[in-house]
Amino acid sequence: MSVPHRPGSPDCREIFARLSEYLDGELEADLCSRLEEHMGGCPPCEAFLESLRRTVELARDLPTPTLPDDLKEELLQAYRKLRGPEKNTRRP
Repeated sequence: MSVPHRPGSPDCREIFARLSEYLDGELEADLCSRLEEHMGGCPPCEAFLESLRRTVELARDLPTPTLPDDLKEELLQAYRKLRGPEKNTRRP
């Protein structure tokens, strides 16, 4: 018999910290099983997962922002200035 789950427990905090990895398929099978078992008895974690899943779906549907060409050039110049003079990588 399992111990009753308390929402907000340390297990919940660990689950919240790993949900992005879970959605991206980056967790090991045993950790996925633990996570799924936990969520089966924890409505707040399950709701958070569904909210995160929906947020990811909505973000994928957003148009890719573009920068105006003059701003791109300004950023490139600033990067080059920070990077310093280019070193000659060719060997004689």
